[in-house]
Amino acid sequence: MAQDMDNSKLSLQGIEKLPLFNFAEDAYLNYSMSVIRDRALPTVTDGMKPVQRRIVYAMEKLGITPKSKHVKSARTVGEVLGKYHPHGDSACYEAMVLMAQPFSYRYPLVDGQGNWGDAEDPKSFAAMRYTESRLAPYSNVLLEDINSGCVDWMQNFDGTVDEPKALPARLPNILLNGSTGIAVGMATSIPPHNLNEVSDAVIYLIDHPEASIPDLMKFIKAPDYPNGAIITTSKEDLLKIYETGKGSIRQRAVYKEDKDGIVIKAMPYQVAVGTIEKQISDLMQKKKLPMIADVINASDHSDPCKLIIVPKSKRIKTEELMEHLFAVTSLEENYRIDLNMLGLDGKPAVKNLKEILSEWLTFRVSCVRRRLQSNLDIVIKRLFLLEGLMIVFLNLDEVIRIIRFEENPKEKLKESFGLTDVQVDYILETKLRQLARLEEMKLKAEKDKLEKEKKRLEGLLNSEARFNTFLKKEILEDTKVYGDERRCRLIEKEAAVAVADEDLTPSTPVTVFISKMGWVRAASGADVDVEHMDYRNGDKFLSKASGRTNEQVSFISDQGRLYSVDIKDLPSARGQGEPISSKVNL
Repeated sequence: MAQDMDNSKLSLQGIEKLPLFNFAEDAYLNYSMSVIRDRALPTVTDGMKPVQRRIVYAMEKLGITPKSKHVKSARTVGEVLGKYHPHGDSACYEAMVLMAQPFSYRYPLVDGQGNWGDAEDPKSFAAMRYTESRLAPYSNVLLEDINSGCVDWMQNFDGTVDEPKALPARLPNILLNGSTGIAVGMATSIPPHNLNEVSDAVIYLIDHPEASIPDLMKFIKAPDYPNGAIITTSKEDLLKIYETGKGSIRQRAVYKEDKDGIVIKAMPYQVAVGTIEKQISDLMQKKKLPMIADVINASDHSDPCKLIIVPKSKRIKTEELMEHLFAVTSLEENYRIDLNMLGLDGKPAVKNLKEILSEWLTFRVSCVRRRLQSNLDIVIKRLFLLEGLMIVFLNLDEVIRIIRFEENPKEKLKESFGLTDVQVDYILETKLRQLARLEEMKLKAEKDKLEKEKKRLEGLLNSEARFNTFLKKEILEDTKVYGDERRCRLIEKEAAVAVADEDLTPSTPVTVFISKMGWVRAASGADVDVEHMDYRNGDKFLSKASGRTNEQVSFISDQGRLYSVDIKDLPSARGQGEPISSKVNL
């Protein structure tokens, strides 16, 4: 800073001058922090980026709840852009689409109606003027306590309305749905997890604050992607990921055998069936998959993932074929893990599993305590007013006389019965019919009920044990409603290794022969009458050599140079062959 002050100068016109280096450094730092905090990274509190939080909150304010009818998506996007998020409409809508895709989000936040894309092409969704949407039931986890005074608020970009700094997430959404994003100088890639497992880990952490990461991994064994593919990463690597916040997860497709061939039933996360079909077809055209006769994409709306691989022979071992396909196609994929997020201090950091759960738990404890305290304040305020009303009932005639005949009834009531301004104002606003005998009985019943509620709330706030029991009860209630079984099985396996090229080709006898004009081809069998084969006009047999299909054949030019070619790459003898110049660089 001192250096900046020394280098800056103030001109006669009052314009500050400073070196470009200093200006660029400060400007770029401000830009990068703006992207990190306001665009790219989620928070540990509710697991959302600002645009996602604003979409969900705007839909709640518009009344587009899980129980309401679907509303045009353009209505929501317009509300978000106009009040909370002054950025592009297409980016806002894409964020909304992502939250509605069950193949992208483990627990979708938006319930879409219309074309919202599919696993084959996630970006094939219709324009916002065509689709309709409402909040999904799981959104209640983020919004149920929004009006309970348990989170901080801030003004929007133009200071006209308020918006929450974070949604009061009742479950650690940062782990449940995960997040991806590219900021400036950093990125994040948080995988989704199973709600039941995360809930069990949080409850264990409440009871055992000193728990280690291996202790928590007894519950959270690995990520749980929406697609249902197998996770083959080793336990040791998973432990490193959860201890350091960085690493990679390896996923493998799920397959089974039936009468049609090998059927792929689940793809790795964000891998399309059509992509695998094209990869296998390309390899077959290049003769890199001689063990496969055909590949069929049998996917439809009722079964969105069904790819049939037909082996050439029943003698081909399925396990060996699939192991090779895992290595040479996207049927096995690695996913980068980078648990980078904004912490409770608002700073970006890569966190381990315990840090994430502990920080979220701190946030949740704060939310619940603020909600309970807010409810207690409401109860105390109501009891305070009821106490004033009860005094009125005990002295009803005198109160009526004061109101009717005194010049300043407010001050007289305060003086006569020791009431406060708030109590007197409430009494004076009360209608006369509410002072009937029946109303007195109702007020006594209400007072007794509020006294019990006050005692319950004070007990929860003053006893850590009772508070923790209450906290766990709420988590278990939400888990019962929204929890489901794990989709991705854990089967520890090494990364797939491709079969060597020479092992791919069956070893069978073959005869290679070349004509006078340099046309070469290969015929099956060791003893082939190549001299009487069909040749081009003016051409005839020159030379031959016997070998096997997985070997090489060598040619010597008239200049004494030796050229070697894989026999499997030579054309079949059914035709008239190809020029040797197309196989070697003469």
